[in-house]
Parts: sequence; structure tokens; C-alpha cells
Amino acid sequence: MSVNGQPAEGEVEGRTLLVDFLRNSLELTGTHVGCDTSQCGACVVHVNGAAVKACTMFALEAEGAEVTTIEGIAAPDGTLSAVQQAFQEHHGLQCGFCTPGMVMSATALLKDNPRPTEAEIREYLQGNICRCTGYHNIVKAVMAASGQDVGAIAAE
Repeated sequence: MSVNGQPAEGEVEGRTLLVDFLRNSLELTGTHVGCDTSQCGACVVHVNGAAVKACTMFALEAEGAEVTTIEGIAAPDGTLSAVQQAFQEHHGLQCGFCTPGMVMSATALLKDNPRPTEAEIREYLQGNICRCTGYHNIVKAVMAASGQDVGAIAAE
């Protein structure tokens, strides 16, 4: 497979999850394991351009695939992506545990829907759990990353 634009390989047992291969074999620890039940979304990565919970996919299923993790979202010189920058500017993170999955999900959303409504953002991010922020600033960050006015977002 290719991970973040670089060839990656390793021997794994058939039951090895993609998240475990990324974290343990490739030492890409930005992809978090939060629940082990595919409920929290902390492990979201992109596989062939689609957002996937890496705890629901075996590493062997990604053979030959293009995988992007949170480490591959920023530019090679370290410049943050628009989504990462917006999360920083709009305080879309607190403890940071859910942040990689949120950023990966938001990036996938904006690829498919460059100007989502607030309701569309909230619906898309339902598969990601954040226990700290209350989601308000996360939604603001996604709106900002899409180039939309964040002043119209209602406080909850």
C-alpha cells in the first residue's frame, strides 16, 4: 500500500486491523484508537480517497490502496491544510483526542460537498464523538474551511 504518498509494507496476521498496522507497524500514531467498536471516529483515515474508520478494516484489505492519515494532510513543508488551520483558528479542538478523526472526516466532507450547510456538517460528523467541545466550534471550523461565514452559526 501507499501511506501518505510513500510506499509502505509489512507482514501482518489476517486479523490485524488497519489502525493497528498504521500505529504499531508504521508508527503513525496520529490515528487514534478510541473505542474499538467503530463508534467514536477517532481512527478515521482515507482509503482511496474515501473516509474509513480504520478500526473496521483489516490491514490486508488495504493491500494496493492509497491510504492517507492525519500525518499526510499537511503540506510536505508542514503548512497546515485549510481544515487543520480552521480547527486551530476557530478552537475546534480541546483535548485533541478526537481531532485527527474530525479533521479527516471534515476533509472528506469538503471534498464531496465544498459548501455544506451547518445541518449537513452536523449530520456528516455524527459518526465522530467529541467529549470536550460540544461540536459548536468544530462546525464553525468546517464552515470556515469551506470559505463560508461562521457568524451565522447558531450557538447551542
